[in-house]
Amino acid sequence: MILLDEARKRMEEALQGMSLERERRHPARALGRVLAEEVVSRLDLPPFDKSAMDGYALLEGEEGTDLELLGTVRAGQGETPELRPGGAVKVMTGAPVPPGTGKVVMREWTEERGGRVRILRPGGPSNICRKGEDLKEGDLVLPAGTRITPAAAGNLVSCGAVEVEVFKPIRVEILATGDEVVDRPEEIRPGRIMNCNGPMLAALARRWGMEVTGERVLPDDPVETERGIAAALERADFLILSGGVSEGDFDYVPAALKKLGIEILFDRVAVKPGRPMTLARGRGRILFGLPGNPVSSFIMFHVFVLAAASLLTGEGNLHKNVRLPLAKPFQRKKTARLEFVPARLTGEGGIEPLEYHGSAHLAALREADGFLLVPRGTALLEAGERATFRILGGTRP
Repeated sequence: MILLDEARKRMEEALQGMSLERERRHPARALGRVLAEEVVSRLDLPPFDKSAMDGYALLEGEEGTDLELLGTVRAGQGETPELRPGGAVKVMTGAPVPPGTGKVVMREWTEERGGRVRILRPGGPSNICRKGEDLKEGDLVLPAGTRITPAAAGNLVSCGAVEVEVFKPIRVEILATGDEVVDRPEEIRPGRIMNCNGPMLAALARRWGMEVTGERVLPDDPVETERGIAAALERADFLILSGGVSEGDFDYVPAALKKLGIEILFDRVAVKPGRPMTLARGRGRILFGLPGNPVSSFIMFHVFVLAAASLLTGEGNLHKNVRLPLAKPFQRKKTARLEFVPARLTGEGGIEPLEYHGSAHLAALREADGFLLVPRGTALLEAGERATFRILGGTRP
């Protein structure tokens, strides 16, 4: 086994020289994509001095409380009435305020009658959004490596960025292995299980903006395994295999990779679950051999596949680690590996490890908000002790 840090280092080295194609898109049609360049504002934001609410614009220093109504400005109107001493201009929310406006008195604090405006509550805030107070033309809106969310799309468009350069999706092929794996419940009989890893990994890939070029089940057959891997390498940037990477009599993946000239960079990592994790490279592609047990496969997708994707796009670490107190103690006998334990957040801001029967217990993820990280060499974490909790996107629906 190698340590996780060493495995990550080898993965980073394997990705060197690999790059993704780019394209330009409207932000609303680029959701889930990652910016390939920084975006600066083309506009001042707001682009003019505007009213933050419905009310009456007064000159700077105006102290009168009985004022002449000089006109009205609605949102979208360009020209504004001249604002004079002793006068007020009615303005709607978002409308430009006349030059010289010092403040807008909210409508609820006034009384309008017969062309006059009476100020019932003098003073108060300015209620004006000044030109460029949020962003000025040329200011950075979002750096390269930012994933476009609905909020990011709104920010980009508001600043005049109606077309941005983004990375094209990473192409991913999903291959589950094993004669025991079936896709239909009517095929279930003793010794057979549903193919949950394939759909789960495909869903995770799509959840993070990747393009799934194909997904299929490979039988326990050396010729079919080699043929399936070779075909997938023609279509995808990342090839993700689930199962068949260990040392069993019917684990044909390592031999197939050797025949195809694919270099195995490591095949065991000191983590639990997920020890039989394989990383390989060749033909300009990266191959991830994930363990067959579903919880292991789920975790290793985040730790390696998602991390590799973020390195290619410059998005950075997508995993957020926080230090929180344990709601109850956690104890284990073997301490040689870093362990990921499904856990949830309590209403009191603590970490509660979930009932967990091992890496085949996929149902444990239904209630998980993430994973408690138990360091190598640690046998006991006491209740109340602060521990590391990793929040993983895509754990819960």
